[in-house]
Amino acid sequence: MSVIKLKKGGGRLLKSGGAWIFDNECENPEEQTADGDIVEVADFDGYPMGRGVWNSASKIRVRMLTRKAGQDIDDAFLRMRVKNAWEYRKKTVETEACRIIFGEADFLPGLTVDKYGDVLVVESLSLGIDRLKMRILEILKEVLAEDGITVRGIYERSDSKERLKEGMERTKGFIGPEFDTQVTIEENGIRFFVDVKEGQKTGYFLDQKYNRLAIRKCCNGADVLDCFTHTGAFALNAAKAGAKSVLGMDASETGILQARKNAELNHLEEIARFETADVFEALPAFEKEGRKFDVIILDPPAFAKTRQNVKNAEKGYREINRRAMGLVKDGGFLATCSCSHFMTQELFSKMLYLASSDAHRRLRQVEFRTQSPDHPILWSADETYYLKFYIFQVTEEK
Repeated sequence: MSVIKLKKGGGRLLKSGGAWIFDNECENPEEQTADGDIVEVADFDGYPMGRGVWNSASKIRVRMLTRKAGQDIDDAFLRMRVKNAWEYRKKTVETEACRIIFGEADFLPGLTVDKYGDVLVVESLSLGIDRLKMRILEILKEVLAEDGITVRGIYERSDSKERLKEGMERTKGFIGPEFDTQVTIEENGIRFFVDVKEGQKTGYFLDQKYNRLAIRKCCNGADVLDCFTHTGAFALNAAKAGAKSVLGMDASETGILQARKNAELNHLEEIARFETADVFEALPAFEKEGRKFDVIILDPPAFAKTRQNVKNAEKGYREINRRAMGLVKDGGFLATCSCSHFMTQELFSKMLYLASSDAHRRLRQVEFRTQSPDHPILWSADETYYLKFYIFQVTEEK
């Protein structure tokens, strides 16, 4: 096995508990080292740091699999990782639909596996984990079978541009036998159609599961506006909670059609209606109409996908939050979030304060939440913390 030696002063992230070693932190590898090889990592003075996977095509040269020197990356090791991930989910979340493996936070860097009923959806974003992917999935099926869960099919959604940064091609398709990719799941007592083939990401956003539940207490008897509704998950939770009316808006016509189907599936179409609309255009139009809502939910896509985009993203977040605050009735509620890792909690909170000042509204925090526990935040890996979610009561200045 090749040894990758860190430069003096290199590996700061690794030494603070992270899993990545960057291109400017390590010496040139031995000649026989090939991309995708498992390598031993040593500090500049030869001190063993663990084992990971080498990839010269990526800025992240090594993704660590273990911090234990001499650890074999064999079936027993992979089973331990998979078993630990599943046991953690069983203790922390409802597992009908959940994320079973969350990359670095489950010490399997670059791998995501979501469970939708009896279907698994996998996303592989690093070369090393791609080589181990098939064996990990076989082990996962065995681990689930121990709890009486039979996997009907596996679909791969490794079609992210991130793979290109690893020198890999984007790929998508069935792993094993084909099956109906329209899957029905239940979350918070509501049924949803999930399209694992054509839906965004792996088909559904599981990370907001308990945040959707949290908004229910504000929605009984309320007129609710759900912006960036996608397939209607927040909107239907509001309707289920006894909202008087719910309007869900999204720019994606495909998403809106799915949201309507989800409403019909739950017999909530009388309460929840959905419109294809650009939120940035719709909110000013509501202002001109003098329209008001008891509850507004903002669940936008990640405006800041890179560190360089943060300033422009902040303007977008501030715009929609300012307008939403102005559209909430005095004493009503605003649920707002950012799913961008680069929009930190500090930046997001500051932006909301400035937006409230612009709108001449006062915010009373009801609660602050993050992503669902099946997307665990590893304190030594900043990239695992991305979702910030606030619920506020909005009051007029008086």
